[in-house]
Amino acid sequence: MKNETKKGILIIVENLPVPFDTRVWQEATTLVANGYDVSVICPTGKGATSYREELEGVHIYRHDLPEADGVAGYAKEYLGALRAQRNLAEVVWKERGFDVIHGCNPPDDIYMVAKKFRKRGVDYVFDHHDICPELFDAKFGDHKNLGLIKRLLYKTQTYLERKTYENAAFAFVTNESYRKIAIERGGMDSDKVIVLRSGPKLERMRIQPGDDTIKRGKPYMVGYLGVIGEQEGIEYLLEAAKILKESRGDVFWGIVGGGPHLGVLRNMAHEMDLDDCVEFTGRVSDEELLRYLNTADVCVNSDEYNPMNDKSTMNKILEYMALGKPIVQFDLTEGRYSAQDASLYAERNNAKSMADKISSLLDNPEQCRAMGEYGRSRVINELSWEHTSEALLDGYTRYFAGEFNNDAS
Repeated sequence: MKNETKKGILIIVENLPVPFDTRVWQEATTLVANGYDVSVICPTGKGATSYREELEGVHIYRHDLPEADGVAGYAKEYLGALRAQRNLAEVVWKERGFDVIHGCNPPDDIYMVAKKFRKRGVDYVFDHHDICPELFDAKFGDHKNLGLIKRLLYKTQTYLERKTYENAAFAFVTNESYRKIAIERGGMDSDKVIVLRSGPKLERMRIQPGDDTIKRGKPYMVGYLGVIGEQEGIEYLLEAAKILKESRGDVFWGIVGGGPHLGVLRNMAHEMDLDDCVEFTGRVSDEELLRYLNTADVCVNSDEYNPMNDKSTMNKILEYMALGKPIVQFDLTEGRYSAQDASLYAERNNAKSMADKISSLLDNPEQCRAMGEYGRSRVINELSWEHTSEALLDGYTRYFAGEFNNDAS
């Protein structure tokens, strides 16, 4: 039934089902805890198959979504999702009502759902998770070197990004690089762009004793957490694992996470003769995730240098820091901002450099300890969700006070 006393926020996300999209779930539960009525429209997925569910006060409406494969597949996915989102938004409107649609990209088309409700007094708030033009290039290659159809599709990405900002009453962005894009490329007024960093919840990222049985008899372990996709650069990890197997032979690699490239990378590891020292766990529970990461001596981020990754904040970096783990990653702008002295920085897209940095840390436990302590302190004092979520609440307080004038068109 409609809630007549609370301000209603409808969150729409296509990338992952909740509660598995950590940023979206933290936003939703934080808003509920602070007196908002929150509904979420998202796809179904492994572990999230119910079409209707209420969790921790969040009302979840899910729809089926085919997995994209190639350009035609993405078009089919986006159009199918848009249709489902419009239909479910009408259901939420009738059952609960809402004052705002809070759209989380990718893709940059959710504003089209919100436009349908503009005449009903509903505004659109954009939550900028990924920069879609750069994401397109990361998936398909530099658009300037592609054929006519893909170049047109790239132009569609830039158009949708611009229209998204035009239709937003205000925007949340994940870091200063995205804030600059919102202002310069999206044309947003600077006072309507709020940096909302995706800090980890300390209650979720718990430090606990490791489990040496994971290491398969190896004295050291390197840990990775994240989506197993084509853009995550995990091939660099396998190359680094091969180098360290041949040079020292005492390192086990625990690669935690699921994704569309999992089978391909498992086969690649097998062909590289890494079965004895590399494990792909697939998607696991939080308890299992913590068991692996707490066992790791060093944690890694393999995202290669490209315009998208250089400007993006990777949640895994902050989660490693919350657990007090020293990090090795390629030298990227936002990755360096997040980790600072909690990380060593390998040469961009250089597996040998990454292997060398990992090896140097494994041989220097005192440096590992100091880096881990620095990172955890930075998260506790600045970057945890307990701190960064203040931007979310401040944004909605300002919005409902009329500070943004609600004049998007």
